Order: sequence, then structure tokens, then C-alpha cells
Amino acid sequence: MSVAPGWYVDPADPETRRYWDGEGWIGAPIPVDVTPPEGPPEPEPEPAPEPTSPASASAPPAADLPSGGTPPVTWPQGPPTGQPGGGTPPGWPGGQGSPGAPPAWPTGDTPQGPPPGWPYPTWPGRPPAPRPHGMPLASFGARLSARLIDFGIVLLLNALVNGWFVWRYLQELSAPLDEFWRRVQDQDRTTDPLPAAGDQAGALVVTILLIATSLWLAYEVPSMAASGQTFGKRLLRVRAVPVEADAPLGFGRALRRWNTLGLPTLLWYCCGLGLLLQLIDALSPLFDHPLRQALHDKRAQTVVVQLPRTPDDRANPPGETP
Repeated sequence: MSVAPGWYVDPADPETRRYWDGEGWIGAPIPVDVTPPEGPPEPEPEPAPEPTSPASASAPPAADLPSGGTPPVTWPQGPPTGQPGGGTPPGWPGGQGSPGAPPAWPTGDTPQGPPPGWPYPTWPGRPPAPRPHGMPLASFGARLSARLIDFGIVLLLNALVNGWFVWRYLQELSAPLDEFWRRVQDQDRTTDPLPAAGDQAGALVVTILLIATSLWLAYEVPSMAASGQTFGKRLLRVRAVPVEADAPLGFGRALRRWNTLGLPTLLWYCCGLGLLLQLIDALSPLFDHPLRQALHDKRAQTVVVQLPRTPDDRANPPGETP
């Protein structure tokens, strides 16, 4: 099967994309959600030649190499000693298990996977959890706790700034609320409509929601842009970082991340539609694998990681990152 050259999802790592030139993968991988450049990637600089060592001077000529093989940097000078009974280890010429078979020489340093659409060997058992930039992903419980702390702070700010508007709104609703409560107490089963709310009730609702949205934006976006943390995230030791690098989010990315979750506040007026959208966004990390990204994380290309308590916790143990 022939596959046309182009950028494809790497079968070895579905979170990255690489360029297939028709015969093999070339160039460095890029995140799968990043728009690939036009054409193939720029060629990587060739490594500097290694200095000639005395051990390599005694290597046999190229004519004596196994067919199609590539010798290692240091050619083995002979079978290792110390084998039981003084024999030759398996794999060496004349050794046990493969009489006269030459050793298997390495064939290169760059792993080559199959082309796009071809089957690829699956990971034996459950694959390890990803560790973006050497840090573990934050748990849903930590993220939810941090969000509840931030919600409480924003609620206090609204009580200070929005309190008067909420009181005026309740005054506008006093007539229908009083009539409803009277019917409940008197067990009045009349079907007459309740009295209408005041003329300013609609305008007050819009004002309250605009102020609440603005307070949330002012609280979250600047702090996320500078450090990737709000007050709640600092307490729970979690931080939002870009997918491609451990760096500050910047104002633009922080704003894109917030508006997916924050702007639906303006739709609370529409039968609670905004609240439903925010609930779906808040629960979305439970159903995303393997990076546990919420919808606002996908919009801004961020992940939320658990910060290490000590520098050693950030070390990336072998086999922990796919």
C-alpha cells in the first residue's frame, strides 16, 4: 500500500503528528492539534563527526562487515571473558545457540514506525500515564476543589459589587413572589396568572450577569496569564501549562481558556442554558484521555499538572512517559 507524502498522526504516539515522505517518517514530531506547516519539515542539522578513538582504529575494514549492517562506535575486540566453563556466549561467532552466526549490529538511531493507516503493535497491558514536562496530571478532585475555592472568592466579590443590584431585582420581583407565597399558604388553587414583575427586572438581570462575568474575568485571566494559577490552584498545587512547553500561558491563551467556561454566564438568563454548558465543561476531564483536558483546555491547548513538592518529584522516571 502506497501512502502519499504529508503530515499524519504518528502511530507510535497519537498525541503527535509527523511528516511521511512516502518511504518513512522524517523530521521532529509536533503536537497533533497544532496546524502543520506547508510541505515537509526543515532538515535537521547533521551531527558533528565523532573523534577517532584508538579503539576504532583497530576496527575491521568495511568489506568484512555483515551485509547491510552498521558497526557500533566501538567494534568488539573479542568475546567477553568470564563465561561459565570458559565457553563463548550465545550470539558470538561459534557461540552457543547460534553456531557461526555473526552478532546483530545496530541499524540506526532513529525509530521508524509504519506508514499512516498500517497496523502498529499495541502497548502490552495498560499504557503508562503521561507526564507533561515531567509532571503528573492533576486529578479531577484537585481541579474541582481549586475551582470551588475560586468560585467562593468570586461569589464574595459579587456580594460586594453586585449586592445593591440583586436587592433592587428582588424588589422588582416582590409582587409575584408575595402572591405566590399567599397562594401556597392559603392553598389557593386559582389558575389566574401571577402579577408581572417590575419594569426594570429584565434590565437588572442583564446588569447583574454582566458585572458577575466581568468580575470573574478580572479575577482569573491576569493571574492565569502570569503564572497559570489562581488562588485556588495555588492552594491545591496545580497549574495550567501549554501543551508544547512549560511556560506562562500569556494573556491571549489565558483569555481563550477562560471564555469557553466564563462567557456562558451571560446565558444564565436563557432558562439556565449557560449553567448547563458550564457543567458540561467542568465534567469533561472525566471523559478525556489521556491528557484529561476540559473543553476550555482543548480550546487553549493547555494541560493541568500537579506541581511537585520537591525537585526530585519532577524527575521523569524511565517508562513513565509514552
